[in-house]
Amino acid sequence: MRRAPGRGATYSAAASATSVRELDELAHWLDSKFSLFGIRFGLDSVLGLVPGIGDLAGFGLSAYLIAQGYRMGARKRTLARMAANVAGDTVFGSIPLVGSVIDVFWKANRANMVLLKKDLARPGVIRRT
Repeated sequence: MRRAPGRGATYSAAASATSVRELDELAHWLDSKFSLFGIRFGLDSVLGLVPGIGDLAGFGLSAYLIAQGYRMGARKRTLARMAANVAGDTVFGSIPLVGSVIDVFWKANRANMVLLKKDLARPGVIRRT
């Protein structure tokens, strides 16, 4: 366990790895858990079929990934890129029917996990509480 003087909370590599695995699993469920005719899709695409509420639920789950990224010590630049991915996914995903097709091909949550893993791999990451 490490602690930076005067900043953040204790950082545990094992706890962080577990959290990253859990977030990666959530992103997988949201973007690519299922396959139909070789096309991968997730709950985000399915939820998008429910007008209004489905897109809001998908946004909430995607925002949770960003919040956890913040808690795990991701830089502001990375969080902003993650937020831009979610904003685009939400805006384009809210178009009736076409939005669900866009959700199938635009894997915003998977992209956010790539950004988050890369950012958290840098030395000296301090977990926020």
